[in-house]
Amino acid sequence: MRLRKKTRERLFIASFLAGPLAVYIVFVIWPYIETFGYSLTDWSGVAPPSKVVGLKNYVNLFHDTVFLHALWHNLLLLIFFPTITIILAMFFAFMLNVGGRRGGLGGVKGIRGSGFYRVVFFFPQVLSVAILVILFQAAFETNSAGLFNGIVIKLGLTDANHPWEFLNSTTFVLWCIMFVLIWQWVGFYLVLFSAAMQQIPRDYYEAALLDGAGRAQTYFKVTMPLLWDSVQTAWVYLAVAAMDAFALVANLTPGSYFGGGPDGHGEVLSTYLMRQFQRLGNAGYACAMGVVIFFITLILSLVVLRLTRRERLEY
Repeated sequence: MRLRKKTRERLFIASFLAGPLAVYIVFVIWPYIETFGYSLTDWSGVAPPSKVVGLKNYVNLFHDTVFLHALWHNLLLLIFFPTITIILAMFFAFMLNVGGRRGGLGGVKGIRGSGFYRVVFFFPQVLSVAILVILFQAAFETNSAGLFNGIVIKLGLTDANHPWEFLNSTTFVLWCIMFVLIWQWVGFYLVLFSAAMQQIPRDYYEAALLDGAGRAQTYFKVTMPLLWDSVQTAWVYLAVAAMDAFALVANLTPGSYFGGGPDGHGEVLSTYLMRQFQRLGNAGYACAMGVVIFFITLILSLVVLRLTRRERLEY
């Protein structure tokens, strides 16, 4: 009797899971399988593949200098973009919650107007990529009317006759992309970390203050360990964003057909993939690139989760 009851319960649960699982397999798993299959062919993206080329596309990838440069650019984004974004978001969230005068949360409180600052910081998240592109094209304008050129001219770092060409410079273009990404995402993770900080019992801060801890010690000894799960999650999502950045690079950087300029110094894997697929008709080659991006992202996520794993702190 008990066995029949358990069987009915399992069938009941399975009936609810079957639909979502089928949708996930059809729209997520199956496209991955198809992409891997097409990566082993000479598919042009229009007609069905006429020839299986095996691992030739993968071999060609690692002899392709443009692909290797794009991969290096993505690796730079992977190193600097999540690190700087998380550091800034954690710092601002800490200041908004416990950076004010004594007397609030655990003996201290956030700065005055912290609710307003959260809205201001989160504002870039509600802007579409099109608006971001227009905004920063104007900010990086190569004359004194551009925001950043106006600043460097006022500081005496250059003059109006020799403005800095941010997006047209092989030195600055990748860092300009990174700057925009950080500006866009800091506010989101500030709100995330701020919400997590508000869940920390104030008793912890009171105890730290009674022991003579300053704000820096409170941050590293109390706040940081208790927010580690949020930091770990943020790192994985930011790493995925760093491996993409397609829409921003394709529209903000110079160059025909998905940007990537000047001279390939703004190229990332996603823009090179789309150029191969849509412009050059090398769809099988582009699929191989997509498979490589998938495994890089998957391995990176697993490594980050493994390296940042620590004993869970309950509160």
